Amino acid sequence: MAAASTHSPAHPESVFTYGTPQLKYGPGASDEIGYDLSQTGANRVLVVTDPGVAATGHPQRVADQVTAFGIEAHVFDGTHVEPTDESLRAAVEWARAHGPWDAIVAVGGGSSIDTAKAVNLLTTNPGELMDYVNQPVGGGRAPVNPLNPLVAVPTTTGTGSESTTICVLDVLALKVKTGISHVRLRPTLAVVDPALTRTQPAGVTAASGMDILCHALESYTARPYTTFERKGPAQRVPYCGANPIADMWAEKALSLLAGSFRTAVRDGEDTDARGRMAMAATFAGMGFGNAGVHIPHANAYPVAGRVKDFHPEGYPGDEPMIPHGMSVALTAPEAFRFTFAADPERHLRAARLLDPRAEQTGDPAEFLPTVLIALMRDIDIPGGIGAVGYGEGDIPDLVEGTMKQQRLLATAPRDVTEEDVAGIFRRSLTLW
Repeated sequence: MAAASTHSPAHPESVFTYGTPQLKYGPGASDEIGYDLSQTGANRVLVVTDPGVAATGHPQRVADQVTAFGIEAHVFDGTHVEPTDESLRAAVEWARAHGPWDAIVAVGGGSSIDTAKAVNLLTTNPGELMDYVNQPVGGGRAPVNPLNPLVAVPTTTGTGSESTTICVLDVLALKVKTGISHVRLRPTLAVVDPALTRTQPAGVTAASGMDILCHALESYTARPYTTFERKGPAQRVPYCGANPIADMWAEKALSLLAGSFRTAVRDGEDTDARGRMAMAATFAGMGFGNAGVHIPHANAYPVAGRVKDFHPEGYPGDEPMIPHGMSVALTAPEAFRFTFAADPERHLRAARLLDPRAEQTGDPAEFLPTVLIALMRDIDIPGGIGAVGYGEGDIPDLVEGTMKQQRLLATAPRDVTEEDVAGIFRRSLTLW
């Protein structure tokens, strides 16, 4: 943890925190949810999902299992892919009208899990959505009441939302992506069943896999927890900076991705690759859900929130959207080129973990960006923000959106100015 840093606190932090949900992993794990919920004393359970996942039958199968244990279960399938403030309000209104609930099960990708987090928060606590959205976009209020048990069942390998305290959303009027962050949002139980991801299209596997990768890389290269000013116990937040336990999860996630990412995109029926991707997603979530993420994710929020007319392959509908994992990836090579000076050895080790066969030649600062770009090209991620519709004239608006994400930028290993962010966006217009 002896990384070089631009931060020199007067009273350095000496304490880090770590939290994680209970975890049940493996093919068939989702068959036991009825039993798991029966142990909580729940009588009425809400199953949250989206129309696409509902069509697979998985959410109804979970609801039937719950019912078999004498628990009333209802399915809400109105989750919006890439949740917005409007879609979350609609879900909360439905849940309030049909409640009360004793527990919630989220079956789907990060969108369903994040929607379930918002529903859980706002059916157990007073106030409305924007009261809890992170400042400066929202009020940043903390919940005053405990939340109900939340079981997260991911059907995509990417967001790690089953492990984290974060709910991400687009605020439509502001054209910005932001979130709600509090330790009570963390799911009680993560049920990771790789068999549920076999129908995930290649494009979704690629984009969501880049989210896994950036979760691991950003938490691994985050500002060390010892470089923050010391906090009192009431001031501690889930994102505390890079620390030894988060590092362990990030390193393991990178190693799993090295042997599975390209294979899972190329052959969705490869159950071994799917299993390693599912485990990498959860491990990366356990890392970044405690250490934090930084510049690529801060950049991703305006990139996704200000989308023009781009729509990716493999995603439902035809409305413009840039998937979260894709939006994170588009500036990642340049972001890690910028952060390299904070801890060169850590950036080099990350590149070696991600691609053990790659050889470092020339400028060491280019090694990790080169490894990332080679991977992005192999899995058909667009080659920069220009490839999804942005131009030089959009950079000021993108910078403005990024600078609103101070909660994330505070975790960057180097201080980040508007000029720095503009340079990262400019160099990310065309990556190759």
